[in-house]
Amino acid sequence: MGLNIVLVEPEIPQNTGNIARTCALTNTNLHLVRPLGFSVEDKYLKRAGLDYWHLVKIYYYDSFNEVKEKHFNNKFYFATTKGKKLYTEVNYTENCFIVFGKETKGLPDEILYSNWDRTIKIPMKKGIKRSLNLANSVNIILFEALRQLNFPYLE
Repeated sequence: MGLNIVLVEPEIPQNTGNIARTCALTNTNLHLVRPLGFSVEDKYLKRAGLDYWHLVKIYYYDSFNEVKEKHFNNKFYFATTKGKKLYTEVNYTENCFIVFGKETKGLPDEILYSNWDRTIKIPMKKGIKRSLNLANSVNIILFEALRQLNFPYLE
């Protein structure tokens, strides 16, 4: 039970560690799609997650298709700067999956184009070819989903 964050080919261990910490404290599942840009034994990954690792449920996959096949009955949203809707304009459901791409390139075009109607974005200043840090983006969207669900399992 709970929400699900999917990181497709994350590259920076500190981001994944910070996201793992957020997932641990919000009862959110973390799904990591290989290849990862770091070892799960990486000292920066462990340091960023501090002593929360035993509290987070982490699942590993060899491809995004594997995630979709295992969770085909669930609703998916895809975070991208090219998103069709703002992250606040969708209705999140318990057990839905919020998918994020790698820090340097975002989600692959084939994932985005086949799921275009479920893409979401965080509004940002126009004309800048940069985006928010991955861990910050996950937190912003995750907490909106939790708010909509009345912060389940949290006090």
